[in-house]
Amino acid sequence: VQVPEGFTAVMSATSWEKQNDTTFTFKMSQPIPSYLVALAVGDIVSAEVGPRSRVWAEPCLIEAAKKEYDGVIEEFLAVGEKLFGPYVWGRYDILFMPPSFPFGGMENPCLTFVTPCLLAGDRSLVDVIIHEISHSWFGNLVTNATWGEFWLNEGFTMYAQRRISTEVYGLPYTCLEAATGRALLRQHMDNTGEEHPLNKLRVLIEPGVNPDDTYNETPYEKGFCFVSYLAHLVGDQSKFDAFLQAYVSRFKFQSITADDALAFFLEHFPELKEKGVDSIPGLEFDRWLNTPGWPPYLPDLSPGQQLMEPADRLAELWAADSLDMEDIEAVDITAWRVYQLIYFLDRVLEKSPLPEGNVQRLSKMYPKISKAQNAELRLRWCQIILKNNLEAEYSRVKDFLHSQGKQKYTLPLYRAMWAGSESARALAMETFSATAPQLHVNVQNYVKKILGLEVPE
Repeated sequence: VQVPEGFTAVMSATSWEKQNDTTFTFKMSQPIPSYLVALAVGDIVSAEVGPRSRVWAEPCLIEAAKKEYDGVIEEFLAVGEKLFGPYVWGRYDILFMPPSFPFGGMENPCLTFVTPCLLAGDRSLVDVIIHEISHSWFGNLVTNATWGEFWLNEGFTMYAQRRISTEVYGLPYTCLEAATGRALLRQHMDNTGEEHPLNKLRVLIEPGVNPDDTYNETPYEKGFCFVSYLAHLVGDQSKFDAFLQAYVSRFKFQSITADDALAFFLEHFPELKEKGVDSIPGLEFDRWLNTPGWPPYLPDLSPGQQLMEPADRLAELWAADSLDMEDIEAVDITAWRVYQLIYFLDRVLEKSPLPEGNVQRLSKMYPKISKAQNAELRLRWCQIILKNNLEAEYSRVKDFLHSQGKQKYTLPLYRAMWAGSESARALAMETFSATAPQLHVNVQNYVKKILGLEVPE
């Protein structure tokens, strides 16, 4: 790859070398599907953060990236290897993309591309990278043969991510994170209607279906529920972990269908096959794959209750007509980890609009939330501002939308503005016309749809 002077090229490759100032040579020694071939060129530098990991970023971000990820990645990789078998890709590097990058991360082998939103400054979002690391086995090593079965990549990866997270952070925290995911699935299905054909695990991508629309919560969270259901059928975590290792080993460097995966599952557990677990009424494998709607089985997230209950109670207190400040002050949120805060904000959003003045007091009381640099907290705080129509705080919404173009954060805020008051709609129009040129074209078009603007064919 030849680049202009002063630029660096990086690729999803097992080895690279700089031949001279402007030429880089890459080699990928493992077979990969074409969607994982990735190339980036820019004014980028790198810093080592582990024995087989480095971060790449523009010079102005490299210190922050090193500080955030130093020593973190190796721990996640080691747990992944213990659970799913050897990490076959050699290096695991991360490239921090420009703020307009529309996704949280893209799991290109050897070099994951991520949003700079992960640089919260306090490591509170480092665990987002566990999802991309999990793709090293599920997606990159065993790949869905068609995009109609995207859940094979994402459902297994969500399951693997939560297995690693349980080993590193414990079950209560992982259940809390999974509850946040389930709430997003609920939101998505409420937005689209449960019976929408894209709310199946096996979707038909036919003329008239925009493949981008298949990229939603269903393959991730409904897929996670299906893999959890398979684990539930097995009934023993270590046996299911061993199955996942066998699955990876059996299908590595291949593209497979859901039928391949499920046939292998039944082969691996002949006693379950004999019992006919694939056709239990209401939970048939066929129904999981081909019927839209809410998952017929939900994994038990009750271990998360010990973290959810204090957050539920606190949200109740803030939604009251007259605030009991003594009770509110008795709850110390300083030790809460980020998903506990997210869960609390989701509850506050559900109860919004709150009685007059409550959100302003909440904002003053918890600057850790209202002034957070953490993008997940910023998203929810902006949603609360809009749901409570706090015009005095609109600048926070505007600043957040000017600072990044990630689809997951951008679309919900435009939906909230468009569903709000006249002034919220005006804010939407003004912000979009200022930021549109910086947004990825897909995100631009989704926002145009929300705002009722012409979308080019």
